[in-house]
Amino acid sequence: MKISYNWLQEIIGKKIPDPEKLADLLTFHSFEVESVEKFDNDWILDIDVLPNRAHDCLSHQEIAREAAILLKHSFKLVDYSKKIKETKELASKAVKIEVKDKELCPRYTARVIDNVKVGPSPKFIQDKLKACGLKPISNVVDIANYVMLETGQPLHAFDADKLKDNSLIIRRAKKGEKIVSLDNDKYNLDESMLVIADKEKPVCIAGVKGGMGPGVDQNTKRVVLEAANFNYENIRNTSRKIKLKTDASWRFENSIDPNLTEEIDMCAYLIQDICQGEVLKGRIDIYPKKNKEKRVNLETERVRNLLGVNIPDKEIINILKRLGFQVKGTKDKLQVAIPTRRMDISIQEDLIEEVGRIYGFEKIPSQLPEAVLVPSERSEDLIYQNKIKDILTNLGFTEAYNYSLVDKEELGSVELANPVSIKQNHLRSSLIPLLVKNVKENKKSFERVRLFEIGKVFNLNGEKVNEKKKLAGIISLEEKDKNSNEFYRLKGVIDTMFNRIGISNISYNNSNDKAEIRINDELVGWTDEIEKGIAVFEMDFEKIVELATEERVYATPSKYPAMVRDISLLVDHRTKVVDVLNIINQAGGSLVKDVDLFDIYDSSERKSLAFHIIFQSDERTLTDKEVNQLQDKIIKSLEDKNWEVRKS
Repeated sequence: MKISYNWLQEIIGKKIPDPEKLADLLTFHSFEVESVEKFDNDWILDIDVLPNRAHDCLSHQEIAREAAILLKHSFKLVDYSKKIKETKELASKAVKIEVKDKELCPRYTARVIDNVKVGPSPKFIQDKLKACGLKPISNVVDIANYVMLETGQPLHAFDADKLKDNSLIIRRAKKGEKIVSLDNDKYNLDESMLVIADKEKPVCIAGVKGGMGPGVDQNTKRVVLEAANFNYENIRNTSRKIKLKTDASWRFENSIDPNLTEEIDMCAYLIQDICQGEVLKGRIDIYPKKNKEKRVNLETERVRNLLGVNIPDKEIINILKRLGFQVKGTKDKLQVAIPTRRMDISIQEDLIEEVGRIYGFEKIPSQLPEAVLVPSERSEDLIYQNKIKDILTNLGFTEAYNYSLVDKEELGSVELANPVSIKQNHLRSSLIPLLVKNVKENKKSFERVRLFEIGKVFNLNGEKVNEKKKLAGIISLEEKDKNSNEFYRLKGVIDTMFNRIGISNISYNNSNDKAEIRINDELVGWTDEIEKGIAVFEMDFEKIVELATEERVYATPSKYPAMVRDISLLVDHRTKVVDVLNIINQAGGSLVKDVDLFDIYDSSERKSLAFHIIFQSDERTLTDKEVNQLQDKIIKSLEDKNWEVRKS
């Protein structure tokens, strides 16, 4: 917001620091001054007013008040109502005003001024408008803008003779209504927008822009002056819809004080003084629900405790009075009356912040807090979550983050009562469907995709919703690898992950179409090929953490050599690798330390599998005879399943 240094000096009436020092003072205590620039014989301060003070400080008057408070100067505004010389004719007889929507227009104030002489405005007004970035138009219009910049209250002037039936009606726009603005731009209106209308049509978009129809021009003699208060949300929505932001709408959007409309008297006085206008008797004021000042209790000891500095009661009271607050009560328990312009103050802590701000936060000594530092509890969940993420990332996977909200068709389990979207109206019961979606999107750019996710899933247990953290992964092979089996690839990933977090004794058992993943014969998840070239796994993350954190007995590696035998066989193409692995392990017994699938070929009818079988004892060196006998036993068990073992 652009603020004129000379203007501030005039309002305060006493010597103020030079522009740079004033900028530093305001920045330390009130608002950041982003720049100070020379403009003719003036200096312009570009002030960034904080959102909590935008309702009262978008004006020279309130910035001057802030400066006066900090400089400990007295501050008193001119009462222009006492300067106005009214005629005998009643304003209420000259114009009829009706507010049809009091929710969107809490207050509407108007004055009527007769025999106005329209012409150029005085140099001092033109200079101030130019300094603040506004273009001078005519004395009446310029005075309205001048008063807005000084007080923060937007005003608008109508040519009374151009109003149909001398009426102003504050109402919502009708469907299909249009208006041509003072800038000759056309706007389509709708029923959500508030307008000022005469008996025939809208003459102003309330709080945003005046209409061309009753605009003030060189022939204007009688002026209806408007100072209103409008609902900030409605003005914001209207401004956004018609894509028009003005100085007036900017102020209304920040919810200004309804009592500010009384600044209409300043505007009326200046038109009387500069334009030789005659102000008709009485102020038309429609104000059904008055905005009254709040009272907040303040304990001075609480001020000292919260700020951490020993400010005397007398100094606290003095600061509050300089802020324009009325203070009553005893020294330690005060009752503070808050002016209606300060909408940001409603509780004791707001007042304490004001005291600290004016006193100077820089005066509060730095002090290290006294506290006992308690180390945070070890979170096994977080530790293993990070470990597993690192392991899978190093194995070529990328982490995915998906919404917990899904469509019912994406395995949605729990329907929401108030969904944010029709397509996101259920809580997910599995991580897999959205990972499949991720893969299909990524396949547009990458041939090979590997993704994993750790997240919550939800299931109904009667009327109770159960939450469970799951770990899921998905791989999609390149086109050239489509004939190979994804199971052994995923098995390698899963085995590596478990190995690195200290989990052993893993087995894979068939269950319907899926392969169950078991640890110590306890079910922890499943893996499956859901379509050609795409395989997935999903596991109970909480169970994995529980098993990984159990106390484990260290087993020394066997000091006796291992012996390796290879075996290859032909099976039906529908046979799962996990079934073959289970037969080999069962037949070989405890001397089979590991079985690795190292080759696979899948045709339309038959599947060729090749395994390394590692034999080893912890107690002795195995003989060729023993190993050959175990190998023969394994071959027989495989052949009993009608699988063809290939002899070399």
